[in-house]
Amino acid sequence: MTLYGDWFTVQEAAALATRWRRALSAGAAAVSPRTIRSWIARGHLAPAGLDERGRQLFRLADLARAEHATRGRALRLVGLPERSK
Repeated sequence: MTLYGDWFTVQEAAALATRWRRALSAGAAAVSPRTIRSWIARGHLAPAGLDERGRQLFRLADLARAEHATRGRALRLVGLPERSK
């Protein structure tokens, strides 16, 4: 949980998505802030608001959807099989 409840900055979102990927696929690469920005640019993730410093904030459920939508491709790129559902 962050200062903003269930809303996360780009840095926090990247750390959270990294934990999810590594929990599901040992050895998965880290999700960087650049990756989060790429998800935004490609339409997988939209900011839910701004913090007091003008930084974008993202909802937990939105992060989970974006991570799930991109997981298979990301794992294939690093040579790891996607875990079956």
